[in-house]
Amino acid sequence: MYTPIYTKQFNKDVKRCQRRGKNFEKFKIIVRTLLSGEPLDPIHRDHKLTGNYVGRRECHMEADWLLVYKYEGENIVFEKTLD
Repeated sequence: MYTPIYTKQFNKDVKRCQRRGKNFEKFKIIVRTLLSGEPLDPIHRDHKLTGNYVGRRECHMEADWLLVYKYEGENIVFEKTLD
């Protein structure tokens, strides 16, 4: 089981997504799955990032809604959510 860490940017992004009416049930399910250490369903296209984002991962909560995060030991740092 991992411990979540939420960046300031992530919290701002979440508020923006809430105002836009995104489905946060999907968000909660994905976060719970990541925190439990289980692999995500392939439909979410979880993958490593390259370039300036080396060491981070990205998954698709919806076709146009992304979650950027990284593992740091026993923690998962949720950095951004982009819609």
